[in-house]
Amino acid sequence: MNAKNSITPIITGAAVTMAVGTAAYMMSGKSSKAKKKQLKKTATQAIQAVGDVVDGITTMMK
Repeated sequence: MNAKNSITPIITGAAVTMAVGTAAYMMSGKSSKAKKKQLKKTATQAIQAVGDVVDGITTMMK
């Protein structure tokens, strides 16, 4: 197993975990509308950053 195959599932799992955690927090109803919007924006940026990291690693492995 090479490094590419061992790192990608870890990063994918982290991104999915962030998305599920964000969704659960937003559904809890304990935060204001503005906080929900900001959290969604931040989570989207984090997921995009993870995708960029995966793309960078993939490019380096080629």
